[in-house]
Amino acid sequence: MSKQVKVLSTRLDQILPKIESEDFLKNQGLGNEIGFYVFDYQPESELAVREHLEFMTDKLIKRGRNFTSINLFAAIIELLSSRNLTERAFKVQKERGDEALFNALKGPLEQNRVAEFIASKINLDKTEFILLHGLGSAWPIIRGHGLLNALHAKVGNVPTVLFYPV
Repeated sequence: MSKQVKVLSTRLDQILPKIESEDFLKNQGLGNEIGFYVFDYQPESELAVREHLEFMTDKLIKRGRNFTSINLFAAIIELLSSRNLTERAFKVQKERGDEALFNALKGPLEQNRVAEFIASKINLDKTEFILLHGLGSAWPIIRGHGLLNALHAKVGNVPTVLFYPV
């Protein structure tokens, strides 16, 4: 096992105890700041991170945790589909390329709209925390820092973890 894989494995193993800790769940120990956490990793580790998320999600469910896990790429597709824009987006990309697609999606996928859509998928009264993943598949349409800024007003004090390939 390479040193990079060992480091990633160690970091992944630290997530579950952290998100189940009272400090995390009550947003304590942050200097009264918003409970947003970013787990950064190298893009080539995407599959390992996905596998660990599945493992962790299953464990959290078995332990009775109330949380919301959102794949950002799937959320974008769902948002576009809800507005009947998916087929048009595919057509624009095919006929005019990526740049035209990004320009066409700037309005419908403006960060506040995406944050509002994500927040609508969460029962904020019963959710202990939020796990956001799939950002690498949604980039550059969705930017992590912009989304977290927009989510702040929507999810309030619910601790949120963003898995972020750098």
